[in-house]
Amino acid sequence: MGDRIELLAAYDAQLRTVSEMIGATGVARLGPLWMGTFPGGRGFISYGDLGGADPCGIRDLVAGALDHFREDPAITEVEWKTRSHDVAVGLALALREEGFDEGDPESVMIGEAVDLVVDVDLPEGVSLRRVTTGADIRAAADVLEVVFGDEGWGEMVPQLTERITGGDPDVELWVAEVGGDIIGAGRLECVPDTQFMGIWGGGMLPQWRGRGIYRALTAQRARSALARGRRWIHSDSTPMSRPILERSGMVRVTGTTPWTWLSPAAAGR
Repeated sequence: MGDRIELLAAYDAQLRTVSEMIGATGVARLGPLWMGTFPGGRGFISYGDLGGADPCGIRDLVAGALDHFREDPAITEVEWKTRSHDVAVGLALALREEGFDEGDPESVMIGEAVDLVVDVDLPEGVSLRRVTTGADIRAAADVLEVVFGDEGWGEMVPQLTERITGGDPDVELWVAEVGGDIIGAGRLECVPDTQFMGIWGGGMLPQWRGRGIYRALTAQRARSALARGRRWIHSDSTPMSRPILERSGMVRVTGTTPWTWLSPAAAGR
């Protein structure tokens, strides 16, 4: 298990700004802000810190970033991701005043990949498998929509299918299944030019929770990360998955909250 201060420093140095712009079709700068335009009409705002800006300066940064995205009619959604360890007095108020809605807070979890590789006895009939076909990816998304109560998982299917079936080495999708039926899933994503890989979208159907399957799914993804020569695993964790990751040896290094702005057209749907 790594030291929290060391892990937080690695997180700030390797997983913010440049790393968060991977996949962007365009990147612009405004002071300390990095503003990425992504497929699907999505904008994302990142930064390492806010340069010591006071509340007035922070208000100007929020307004300026939103003005940048408003100039592109294709942008329907903009996310500003806050971190609880940042010094950003007045940021929440500024975001709210500009029409951003606060999402559910999550925990940023980091751990040594080697610590997550544990042997777990799976329930009888349960197996883990890496999936590579469009049909399996669609089936996994259907399960995750049930797990999280969010129909947005289906929107990821075309891009994820294109990446996986096209042989993208930076993404893997693993599932747990019984009798050919998927009961849980989770992604493993490489962060280029870092020592990290991320585990995302992990979840199990309610009737299969509490039986070690999610922990086994995490361990399997950690094995794959080690095989790729990566040291650390990171994840933005919900309150449901945080205890499992902590038992696996991951550490909460900070909190994160997504703030989302929707264009008038998107908000009116």
